[in-house]
Amino acid sequence: MLLFSKNLKLSASKALLALACSASLVACSSSPDEIIIEEKSSLQAEYEKAKTFLEGGAYFPASEILNALDSQFPFGPHSHQVQLDLIYVNYKMSKSAQALASIDRFLRMNPNHQNIDYVHYLRGLVNIQLAKNAFQEAFGIERYDRDVKTIGEAFSDFSTIVNDHPDSKYAADARQRMVYLKDFMAKTEIAAAEYYIARQAYAAAANRAKRVVETFGETNQVAKALDIMVISYEELGLEPLKQNAQKVLKLNYPNYQRNILN
Repeated sequence: MLLFSKNLKLSASKALLALACSASLVACSSSPDEIIIEEKSSLQAEYEKAKTFLEGGAYFPASEILNALDSQFPFGPHSHQVQLDLIYVNYKMSKSAQALASIDRFLRMNPNHQNIDYVHYLRGLVNIQLAKNAFQEAFGIERYDRDVKTIGEAFSDFSTIVNDHPDSKYAADARQRMVYLKDFMAKTEIAAAEYYIARQAYAAAANRAKRVVETFGETNQVAKALDIMVISYEELGLEPLKQNAQKVLKLNYPNYQRNILN
């Protein structure tokens, strides 16, 4: 039966087309049971080839085979695993939008799949990947002054694992990532608050800082948030609110040193 040549001259789609044509020719001289066994054996061989590429980090040839299997045999014996492998391959190849679309399709079509925790885990990783920009990747700089919508979605994905699948093997890592993401979101609010202080928009700065205290109270950004509230309320002439924030700051962070960008 014609499959992939060793020098990979045939594309994955052509090889699978050849497989299908060969199966039709075999049908003339084989029983239905023999045909089914032959097709399953061929598909298994192709899937194993894709897995070998995948495990070796050869993501492009793996994606070629997996895409062909997914499009030409959507209800094949490995259909769900092929889709999961494709999601992972697209993630590793930084095809974030494509991976996310495939994830959402899988979740919609297979809400009770046995590996649903893994799908949510991948979704979290892909959303983190989407949040990165070329500048950060090139220079290793964390950017806290940008929209954090996808970071929030990643947090939600990992939260789903921790809350709905606490016994999942991905739960511990998801929990650690949630801590990092929460701190990242708190830093984003602080960056926005400092931006408003620099422009003397003190009410907006106070609101951002208050959100950090109320929503991200377990992060290490609370002291700075309280200090921003002190500065903002003083500029706004809101003495009682200023004194309250100052009291909480001194009580909980007696060694805090002001470090506000303005």
